[in-house]
Amino acid sequence: MNVLIIEDEKPSARYLQRMLEKQDVVVNQMLHSVEEAVNWFQNNPHPDLIFLDIQLSDGLSFEIFDAVEVNSAIIFTTAFDEYALQAFKLNSIDYLLKPIDEDELHTAVKKYKSLKPAVQNVQFNFEDIKKLLVNPVERDYKKRFTTKIGQHIKMISVDEIECFYSENKGTYAHTVDGRDYLLETTLEQLEQELSPETFFRISRKYYVNINSIKDIISYTNSRLQLKLNSYKEQEVIVARERVKDFKLWIE
Repeated sequence: MNVLIIEDEKPSARYLQRMLEKQDVVVNQMLHSVEEAVNWFQNNPHPDLIFLDIQLSDGLSFEIFDAVEVNSAIIFTTAFDEYALQAFKLNSIDYLLKPIDEDELHTAVKKYKSLKPAVQNVQFNFEDIKKLLVNPVERDYKKRFTTKIGQHIKMISVDEIECFYSENKGTYAHTVDGRDYLLETTLEQLEQELSPETFFRISRKYYVNINSIKDIISYTNSRLQLKLNSYKEQEVIVARERVKDFKLWIE
């Protein structure tokens, strides 16, 4: 299997490569920009499978396909919100939400192998996907959560929540008054329920409210540390794979 990674963050590309190697998938080439990818496709045989980051340093990766016709199966890697990814289900083998989980990667590769070679001739409707990303479909997001406290049910407004975090297989909401509440949900479910304008998943453990960020500090290994208004239990770190998208989110 001839595999190509297109990802502008080189550490993220190497991280994905290492995870694939654990699954006995050899990456033949890594590219890091639209321009580099176009030049490469014009002068090399096309791979069987591409792991494609949507947002590259010099533009959306779809611009590659405006310049060259690519006959390869594609697994998208992206930090875009869940609702915007519905189109990818129809236009690719799979998509992986950053930071990439090894089990999800294994499932995507297994899916590709089971569908090959039929997937080599998938027709991509990139224009529809681009429109969805630029002008996302309007939708309603959750405005409150409930939690049980003894015999009582407490309602918590989303505006009161500083961050969500996972701990000991539970998901908690930390509120602006410094309290923590156990919720009957998961961070994965929250991806579909929270407004991407207000909340961002900075790592496998944390979702943060943009209005609760007090300070942003450079941290080791190209990561960022966040200081929130009241949450002080543990360090809140933006995963290296999410730093680029986090910076775009806060602008």
